[in-house]
Amino acid sequence: MRSFVLVFLFASQALAQSYPSRPVKLVVGFAPGGAADFVARVFADPLSRALGAPIVVENKPGAGSSIAAESVAKAAADGYTVLIASPSSILVNPLLNPNPGFQPLRDLAPVSKLSASPLVVAVNPGVGVSSLRELIDHAKKNPGKLNFASSGNGAAPHLAAVLFQRLAGVEMVHVPYKGGGPAVQSVLAGETQLSFATPPSVLPLVNAGRLRALAVTSRERTPLVPGVPGMAEAGLPDYEISFWYGFFVPAGTPAEVVKRLFDATGAVLQNAEVNRALAREGTETSGSRSPQDFAAFLAEDTLLWTRLVKDSGAKPD
Repeated sequence: MRSFVLVFLFASQALAQSYPSRPVKLVVGFAPGGAADFVARVFADPLSRALGAPIVVENKPGAGSSIAAESVAKAAADGYTVLIASPSSILVNPLLNPNPGFQPLRDLAPVSKLSASPLVVAVNPGVGVSSLRELIDHAKKNPGKLNFASSGNGAAPHLAAVLFQRLAGVEMVHVPYKGGGPAVQSVLAGETQLSFATPPSVLPLVNAGRLRALAVTSRERTPLVPGVPGMAEAGLPDYEISFWYGFFVPAGTPAEVVKRLFDATGAVLQNAEVNRALAREGTETSGSRSPQDFAAFLAEDTLLWTRLVKDSGAKPD
């Protein structure tokens, strides 16, 4: 038994010393054009330089990013398959769709938090409202006639809108898509009327005057989204939701490999151009002190999202 343990330790150390020796796949659980895809592609080149190996971004949309998360969890635990994930795939989806065969907090190992941002309440200008209060009034006069788009059932934009309905006392219809990009495009096309969207997926259209931003989901204004009021100023002082992305690898990935990924990620988080690119899209870097620190953050955040799912009444499709 002792000889087996020694062989395993030597093999793990050898793997860590040679890692990475081939391209690393970065899996995105949503279609191109959304926030997850944007953050992944901002990180890809500098992370490639920090690791000394190519980073290949692979979009694997579906089931609110659960398909991508489960595929990474079942990949070889060698550091060559990395998931970029949000609270939706790690914390919310297991609450809405319990799957004994896959539990993200058990089957994935946290590496580091990457970014944080509020969501943006964005509407098609054709709705004819210019403030959150006007949106609430319009929704109350037209119950069930406003369609809101999200990046998938149980995704943060979905839960953000469900919470909004509860606090504002309005009724809207949920239309899920396979990512923030398609969801925002549906608002632009008028197929849906609004979305609680991630900043990277919606701000270019807001800045171009093609969509209208009514509020951010933080309680107060944020310099990340200048000129847009926070929820307290907009009329819902009890409302607040923030959004994050982080890196995960299959559980069982050697600690030395996780540490190598963590250190490379930390170097990218210090990259001024990465910070500028994220800030232009309403997002800021938000790293972890260690993989263990990220795990502790997830334990705390689980309590928040569990309460939100329960209070919101969100159900699986």
